[in-house]
Amino acid sequence: MIYDRYNRKKAIEYAHTWALRRNPEYYNFDGLGGDCTNFISQCIYAGCGIMNYKRDIGWYYNSQYDRSAAWTSVEHLHRFLTTNTSNGPYATEIPLEYAEPGDIIQLSYNGKIFGHSLFIVEVEPKILVAQHSSLNFDNRAFDTYLYQTSRLLHIEGVISF
Repeated sequence: MIYDRYNRKKAIEYAHTWALRRNPEYYNFDGLGGDCTNFISQCIYAGCGIMNYKRDIGWYYNSQYDRSAAWTSVEHLHRFLTTNTSNGPYATEIPLEYAEPGDIIQLSYNGKIFGHSLFIVEVEPKILVAQHSSLNFDNRAFDTYLYQTSRLLHIEGVISF
């Protein structure tokens, strides 16, 4: 097993390139519950280059119909990143004050279920994010979002076998 570094610079460059438009290599999930976590997964993949092809618990994308739940679902992505011990990226949930560019913020609007993912592109002087949704943003100030609860997923690295 090899532990690699997550290339935050490549992930951030990808976010800036595709935040305001859609990469045609990936399906646009706007009409199927939203494209936010699909975009986040693309950004993470740009920074790690390794997918996990375990059917039910992995993190991968081949097509609209051949992908893991973690690639496009807020809760499944959280579960994958925080429990992954196989191929692909892994993360820990830490306090927001320790955010780094290339990390993920997930939002809960009702305080119970997390339903939106944001990609951090900058943290100084304040946190700026990129996102896909019905409105796409790049360099949006995190403090402009309305939500009840947030959590930070700090990408620790990448595992490869």
